[in-house]
Amino acid sequence: MDVRDWGTFLLPYEQAVEELKVKFKTMRAELKKLEEYAPIEFVTGRVKKITSILEKAKRLNVPMDQIETGIEDIAGIRIMCQFVEDIRRVAEYIRNRKDLTVLYEKDYITNYKDSGYRSFHMIVEYPVQTALGQKKVLAEIQIRTLAMNFWATIEHSLNYKYRELLPDEMRERLKKTAEAAFILDNEMSAIRKQIINAQTSFEDESNTVAKVLDGIHHLYFYHLVNEAIDFQSRFNAIWEKHDMDAMKQLLDEVMATLKTRKNNDDEL
Repeated sequence: MDVRDWGTFLLPYEQAVEELKVKFKTMRAELKKLEEYAPIEFVTGRVKKITSILEKAKRLNVPMDQIETGIEDIAGIRIMCQFVEDIRRVAEYIRNRKDLTVLYEKDYITNYKDSGYRSFHMIVEYPVQTALGQKKVLAEIQIRTLAMNFWATIEHSLNYKYRELLPDEMRERLKKTAEAAFILDNEMSAIRKQIINAQTSFEDESNTVAKVLDGIHHLYFYHLVNEAIDFQSRFNAIWEKHDMDAMKQLLDEVMATLKTRKNNDDEL
């Protein structure tokens, strides 16, 4: 009978998940700054529930004293990408990291499962600093597209409900939906450039608008009330027409007004 303290046992895994989530979210932010497009859409993580650990140990015939090495996904990280092409790129970034060790990989995209499941898995060894010293834990990193993740989430829920014994009709329908998700990913890849351009354009516009409004707000700080009111009125008219060229020109004027005022203050 297993009498381990599960709360204490799972602490390093919880720490690993939290640290890895932060690191991959930071990676996303860095890539976005460098390239204006990040192959990572978002990151999630979880520690396997005790019941799931026990069920998997039983299914795989893993003795209780070998759970740490016999079950590799107690700590799980999921990285979502917009496009299939991004998955390989993210995997390469992970291979090059010095703060973890990739033990092996499972490519369920090229070699998808009979069920239709597609994803790219990396089993890594990650060191965490505990109160008793360093402890290396295993973690599974799944990299997949949004479409793959939608399908996998549904399939996981159904398998849990039916205890892996899905009715044949439902199994066939899931295979068809997996193929539909795959076709969707391929279609998105075919227009990848146009999608990225549209997203980049939208972000540029959003940033310009935010900078204009922030600049107008700062004019009030420098007691340039009349200028702020004038710029706000012009902003409203430009926003109604959605004229981004005019909006960028307005931004230049707002920034120039602020710069002139700051220079005058510095001379005093």
